[in-house]
Amino acid sequence: MITATNATKRFEDITAVDHICAEVKDGSVYGLIGSNGAGKSTFLRMLAGILQPDEGTVQIDGKDIFENIAMKERFFFISDEQFFFPNSTPQDMKNYYRRFYEKFDEQRYFKLMSAFGLDEMRKIRTFSKGMKKQVSVICGVCSGADYLFCDETFDGLDPVVRQAVKSLFAEDVAERGLTPVIASHNLRELEDICDHVGLLHRGGILFSRDLDEMKLGMYKVQCIFGAPLPEDAWNGFDLLKKEQRGSLYTITARGERDELMAKINKMNPTFCELLPLTLEEIFINETEVAGYDVKKLLF
Repeated sequence: MITATNATKRFEDITAVDHICAEVKDGSVYGLIGSNGAGKSTFLRMLAGILQPDEGTVQIDGKDIFENIAMKERFFFISDEQFFFPNSTPQDMKNYYRRFYEKFDEQRYFKLMSAFGLDEMRKIRTFSKGMKKQVSVICGVCSGADYLFCDETFDGLDPVVRQAVKSLFAEDVAERGLTPVIASHNLRELEDICDHVGLLHRGGILFSRDLDEMKLGMYKVQCIFGAPLPEDAWNGFDLLKKEQRGSLYTITARGERDELMAKINKMNPTFCELLPLTLEEIFINETEVAGYDVKKLLF
């Protein structure tokens, strides 16, 4: 398990990461959300042992990460700014990583390179940004590392490849307990893969929740009534949001599912259905309760 306790990093008079406390459980997919400049990349570099905390600790299973050589084999860092040796090929990078990751799966590497349509003998400098990301992802999942730190990994990938990468992550999470930590400025990118999300703003985590817990007790309901309802019709509901278009109402409310639907049915709707909540809607509702406007933080 990864634990950060009051982790802080400063660059001269700028505090990039400000006393972050976070836990990432093994086998989970942790999404780190934040606008540009929120501190996501700096925090990932601390997790990867590239940067040393100025205050606090960053540990895996109770052991410090920075300058811990034995710990390096347990994680793989996919930077937003791709690094490859000058004039290197994917084959060169594969051979390099094999020296440091004893569990590197070479056969899987060949299989994935073929599946993604990448030439392992071609100079990486001639690849597009998306192709370079694919090479890094393939090397990362084939490394056999326990943790995969991904900085804007989906940025630059086309929709088909993006979904293929998500499937790769999900496969390794299910089969060998891989723990990806994925930083992104886009909530929608993490909608269908993360089970825990933290909102980072100005170097600190404002909000960190398990998605299943966030969804529990929060429902979106769409109803149609024969005529517009009086203003006090929704008294007694714990409403988070209400929209009306004529006789069509869309509400987001807290409560127990059956009790909520029973109260709505007593109002005699001509139509009523539960709608799935998006990750963005959940975050907007939860952060507004906490006193923040997620739209200003992310968009």
